[in-house]
Amino acid sequence: MSGKVKFASKRREKFISIAIPSSLVKDTPHLREKVSKIGLIGRIASIYKIEEIIIYLDKFYPEQFKEARLISLILEYMEMPQYLRKYTFKIMPQLKYVGVLPPLRSPNHLVTNKIEKLRVGDIREGIVINSERKISLVNIGFKKLAKVKYYFKEGSRVTVRIKSVKKEIWGSPVKKEGISIYWGYRVIFPKISLGDVIRRMKYDVIIATSKHGRNVNECINELNDKWEKAKRILIIFGSPAHGVDEHLLKENIITDDVTNFKINMIPDQGVETVRTEEAVNASLSILNLLD
Repeated sequence: MSGKVKFASKRREKFISIAIPSSLVKDTPHLREKVSKIGLIGRIASIYKIEEIIIYLDKFYPEQFKEARLISLILEYMEMPQYLRKYTFKIMPQLKYVGVLPPLRSPNHLVTNKIEKLRVGDIREGIVINSERKISLVNIGFKKLAKVKYYFKEGSRVTVRIKSVKKEIWGSPVKKEGISIYWGYRVIFPKISLGDVIRRMKYDVIIATSKHGRNVNECINELNDKWEKAKRILIIFGSPAHGVDEHLLKENIITDDVTNFKINMIPDQGVETVRTEEAVNASLSILNLLD
């Protein structure tokens, strides 16, 4: 990476996913506040270097698809580097208030547009503008397009490592898994329930957060032992109206039967209910100490 990135936070050795409900913003009436709440989730996920945000369907909520699509759209918009957003997102009413979103400032959100600062070895996100035979022209945030010796479908998002910056910019494609620093999260909306997320996706450790769970202080050593051995970890959060237990019971599933831990991350809470975004922040800050 070049001097354009003031920090280069190393990726976690573990692949950590969080699962949030489609009813995340159900109790938030105005679009502006919905966008702001979703923005908090994206910001928190980036702070703790989460690799994947999964949106599961809330079977208690009839407008689950509409809200889930909004959550997915806003999170994807946030994660996209600013210089690529206008090429990726059309003008739509759901994006009216994206100005309230906090900037992520993660390593893949490079802000410079000065081509003279581009260096061999830099990694840039780009959008494929055109492809002919085995050469793709990629917009990486400069007026001059980068050339990549690989055929990509027009409009595809690709990650490029710069190989030459002489008369022309040449780069080679690089997979996110091949980047040693944290390179943002991806958003998954599989259009399935929480039970199906657990059944269909493979994780070494699954943690359900719940005020009815074990006190985190009482199980931290056991959790740490499992955490150290795990490569893929899923952390599940409930909705404003229904906890993880209720979501799973709707599918005739007992939480303890399908998760490794059901933990109260905020024991002796001082309020009746903890909002999802608050639970995400509190839980990830505790789990961050296990690495």
